Amino acid sequence: MEGKKVKGFLVPVRTEYGESLPTVNLGPVSIYREMKYATPEERRAYNRLVRDVKITLPYAKMVNETMMETYEYLLTLPNDKAREAHLKRMQKELYEQYKPEMKKLTLRQGKLLLKLITRETNSTSYELIDSFLGGFAAGFWNMFAKFFGASLKADYDPYGKDAMIERVCTEVEYGLI
Repeated sequence: MEGKKVKGFLVPVRTEYGESLPTVNLGPVSIYREMKYATPEERRAYNRLVRDVKITLPYAKMVNETMMETYEYLLTLPNDKAREAHLKRMQKELYEQYKPEMKKLTLRQGKLLLKLITRETNSTSYELIDSFLGGFAAGFWNMFAKFFGASLKADYDPYGKDAMIERVCTEVEYGLI
C-alpha cells in the first residue's frame, strides 16, 4: 500500500463480545412535529417569530463570542486598572459599531434578543453587565429596559414558555427554515 492513497475516514471502534463495532457519537437530536396552525393569526405569529429569530440570533451568538474573548483577554491583563481601561475601550467600540443596527430592532425583537443572549451565554443580560461593568450599570440598564416593558433579568425556559423560540432557533441553526 505504500504510495497509494486510501480513500475514506477512520471511525472509532469499540469491542463487545469479541466483535469490533464502529462507533459514532452524535450530538443531541431534536425531533419536532409538523407545525399545524389553528388560525391564520397563529401562522402569522409563527412567521413573525421565524423572521425575528433570523434577525436576532446572529447578534446573540456574537455577544457570546465577544464575552468569551473579552473574558479570556481580561485574564491576561496585569491589574484592575488595565482591565477597566480595556472594558471602557470595548464598550465604546461596541456602541459605535452596533448602536445603529440595534436602533433598527423593534421592541419585540429587542425582548427576543435578551432571551437569546441568555440562551447563548447561560447568563442573563443583567448578570453579564453586572460582571463586566458593575452593579450600578446593570441596574441602570435594567431600569432603562423596564421603561420599554423589557427586563435584562429575563430568563430562558427552552422546555416551557420559550419552547417555540427554542424550536425556531434549532431549525434556523440547522438551516431547516
